[in-house]
Amino acid sequence: MRFFKSTKLMSGVLISCLMTLNTLHASTQIKSYQKAFDSLMQEMKASPSKFSKSEQEVMQKEAESLANSLPHPGIKVGEKAPLFNIKNAFGKKISLQEELKKGPVILVFYRGAWCPFCNMYLHVLQENLAVFKQYGAQLITVTPQTPDKSAEQIQKNGYPFEVLSDLNNKVMKDYKLYFEMPKELLDIYKKHGLDIEAYNGVKRTALPIPGTFVIDQKGIVRAMQAQTDYKIRMEPKDIIQSLIKISKEK
Repeated sequence: MRFFKSTKLMSGVLISCLMTLNTLHASTQIKSYQKAFDSLMQEMKASPSKFSKSEQEVMQKEAESLANSLPHPGIKVGEKAPLFNIKNAFGKKISLQEELKKGPVILVFYRGAWCPFCNMYLHVLQENLAVFKQYGAQLITVTPQTPDKSAEQIQKNGYPFEVLSDLNNKVMKDYKLYFEMPKELLDIYKKHGLDIEAYNGVKRTALPIPGTFVIDQKGIVRAMQAQTDYKIRMEPKDIIQSLIKISKEK
């Protein structure tokens, strides 16, 4: 009987969250990553790939290798989020512990300003910031690129959220997202104008698996998504749904 009541209560909370999300969606247009992604893919298909067939084969091989080596990247829902204290684009140290005192944190790891899918995702998140703030949440992003590159990106795009530089790769490792770019793939990228070291620094070729984590004020991960396919990102509506659940528990 106790289990039945617990299950019924959980179902009621889920239904309430979905109703809230539907009401929110009706009054505020939640921007979709998938919609932006589909639009970008149509543009890319309209023009021939700049990568040769052999280069595409290398890229596919390395993608499969990464997926095999990291089949389940990222810390999981229910785990304690590792704390960090690292500098933002302008040299100020940002502490996750201190930021959580203000409210839930949406923590996003991205590859760098050179990545079109990362830029698109950050833009979509930026468009949803007002909705995130309704639930007291703030967006914090982490990248391996140097602070000066992040500062350029902020100034170019007008990002109002924190962009932190994980210069020793510790945060990426703590969140189980770290990997090293293979030299063959680095060379292909560089050949086509994507010089990772120009963004990260000389001999710094580590990247994170793109990942998004919704962390409550107790420091617990309440929702997450991380996949080796860098084109796949967590939808804002899923972030918002987790924020609604957190807000209803207060």
